[in-house]
Amino acid sequence: ICFLLFAVLYIVSYFIITRYKRKADEQEDEDAIVNRISLFLSTFTLAVSAGAVLLLPFSIISNEILLSFPQNYYIQWLNGSLIHGLWNLASLFSNLCLFVLMPFAFFFLESEGFAGLKKGIRARILETLVMLILLALLILGIVWVASALIDNDAASMESLYDLWEFYLPYLYSCISLMGCLLLLLCTPVGLSRMFTVMGQLLVKPTILEDLDEQMYIITLEEEAIQRRLNGVSSTVEHQAAELERELEKVKSRKTNLERRKKASAWERNLVYPAVMILLLIETSISVLLVALNILYLLVDETAMPKGSGGPGIGNASLSTFGFVGAALEIILIFYLMVSSVVGFYSLRFFENFTPRKDDTTMTKIIGNCVSILVLSSALPVMSRTLGITRFDLLGDFGRFNWLGNFYIVLSYNLLFAIMTTLCLVRKFTSAVREELLKALGLDKLHLSNNPRDSETKPSANGHQKTL
Repeated sequence: ICFLLFAVLYIVSYFIITRYKRKADEQEDEDAIVNRISLFLSTFTLAVSAGAVLLLPFSIISNEILLSFPQNYYIQWLNGSLIHGLWNLASLFSNLCLFVLMPFAFFFLESEGFAGLKKGIRARILETLVMLILLALLILGIVWVASALIDNDAASMESLYDLWEFYLPYLYSCISLMGCLLLLLCTPVGLSRMFTVMGQLLVKPTILEDLDEQMYIITLEEEAIQRRLNGVSSTVEHQAAELERELEKVKSRKTNLERRKKASAWERNLVYPAVMILLLIETSISVLLVALNILYLLVDETAMPKGSGGPGIGNASLSTFGFVGAALEIILIFYLMVSSVVGFYSLRFFENFTPRKDDTTMTKIIGNCVSILVLSSALPVMSRTLGITRFDLLGDFGRFNWLGNFYIVLSYNLLFAIMTTLCLVRKFTSAVREELLKALGLDKLHLSNNPRDSETKPSANGHQKTL
């Protein structure tokens, strides 16, 4: 069963990566082999990331199914042993991809072989292995120094000699904490950014707008730019390139207008408001659950995200509303993951990291796979820490050292609630704030939001209309 699940995830991941991977030019056979190996390792990592995302939803729905049909013959394969095995495999493969496979793929891709050795695959593998050993020694030294600074006692230092039982879980605990902090930064931004993204994907209602008139104006503008482009001499390359970029923008606006004009009344006036209301409800429920979890943390110590200590799989429902509550938890978990990915690529530091269809280098694909793996591995921990679900963390996910620290968990919940609220307030008051800045004459100081978030578009009379 585990093999079948992973095979499906691997196939889906392969199609996703090949969709974005840059089409290989004519290369030498050696470079083609290296790229193919790196592609397979990246696909494996992305499949592990998808498995880590599905851990909590699969476990929650399995628990409810076992409660509803305890003696059903056809679901005997679905038991606690399978769930625990999936959590252990996800933890093992996450460590393997993060510390071995992805560094190997990156160094293998960048390697050329040591000077003086015969060039070839073996020389590149040798250089990659040496780089991996040096990287492992560097990380080992960093963790030793950090352990000596934080917890300087003999027992702590001796435990680091136990590589498998303590050192790797301790290192993965640090990576998980970094992933949760990254989620804390990305998710609130993504929750507010989701409204803009869905607004770009859906057709908005046409209120006080004449699409025919706008289409006529854009058509005239396109024809005027085309005539100017035809009249420009081929020697003036920069002017021709600028006109071509302007023409592409006009064509893009014309395509969007044609799509809005062809959309049905149901799609314009019902789908868009319904999706926006649904996003607002899901975000509000998430913030409400986090606020309730803060109260639970203050009055009940059992609300702390610990390892498996409650009833086993299929013995009791972990949701107050039964199957409906479990379905709501699953929807919120997927919503948080999508929002975190959207927020990750919306941050200024990672803007140029966004993959492009058929134009993404292998190095950038490796970086994206590592980032998605860190986010997805931290998703079950974040969901349990924020109180989105009461399902206990199984396997190594429940052994993280920082999960038992009350102040870290409480601070994490408070920061998430405050940052999400501030991002939403900033999102929904941006138009009012910009109008106030214009009224006070402060609009020239550039105190407004990121221009990417403000949805301005030209109206029929040429003025800018802010929705």
